[in-house]
Amino acid sequence: MTAQLIDGNALSRQLRTDVAARTAALKARGVTPGLAVILVGEDPASAVYVRNKVKACGETGIHSVFEKYDATLSEEALLARIQALNADPSIHGILVQMPLPRHINPQRVIETISTAKDVDGYSVQSAGDLMAGLPGFRPCTPYGCMKLIETTGIELKGKHAVVIGRSNTVGKPMALLLLQANATVTICHSGTTDIGAFTRQADVVVAAVGRRQVLTADMVKPGAVVIDVGMNRDEHGKLCGDVDFEGVKEVAGHITPVPGGVGPMTITMLMVNTLESAERR
Repeated sequence: MTAQLIDGNALSRQLRTDVAARTAALKARGVTPGLAVILVGEDPASAVYVRNKVKACGETGIHSVFEKYDATLSEEALLARIQALNADPSIHGILVQMPLPRHINPQRVIETISTAKDVDGYSVQSAGDLMAGLPGFRPCTPYGCMKLIETTGIELKGKHAVVIGRSNTVGKPMALLLLQANATVTICHSGTTDIGAFTRQADVVVAAVGRRQVLTADMVKPGAVVIDVGMNRDEHGKLCGDVDFEGVKEVAGHITPVPGGVGPMTITMLMVNTLESAERR
């Protein structure tokens, strides 16, 4: 059996078309969704991510404000700028690109962003809302993963889902979103003795640890849905995920490729969150 590919590029285009239509409808009522993106320092990968986010805003009609600062920017100056954006009614979402220079406390930065504009869904308040099942912004990557799983047609109620990874940005919120969908969820991590013992029972596996070959074919239940969140490089410098794609695709029922799977969805869900912030207000 060869798994059916879950096309993140195609789903992303579909969702962005919907965002563009809803954005146009808001503009007709005098409201233009606005996203502020702040980059501090010269990290090359961060520069690429930010450029892609600003480009996505242009594609969907969302107004973007991009602000770039030297790595010497003080924490106090950054926090003051965030506070000003919090008070700006034309801005509905604020994103500060990570990582930040060492002298800036990232959690303090995240907590300074208004909960109403926390479109990354990283604040303690947003995490608490997710834990309690309350409305709020969902972290973009897990939110995108749920949309990808939806395309398979699998009914998550009663299914066993295994999340490999326990980060605050992906693993933990991913598990909570799966719980909200009535799946039975297991979280595996670096302290798990035998990850395969759990994944071989799983109807859905989400691999999100940032390490190659963490999930191999012998660890997968035939017909399972496999979502690969990892972004790594192989020995030839080629982009790859956490999953042994060539092996696992012969066992799984559905699988996301890398690239072209989860990656495009992360930025798309940022657009969705920004639009929803504007719609709420």
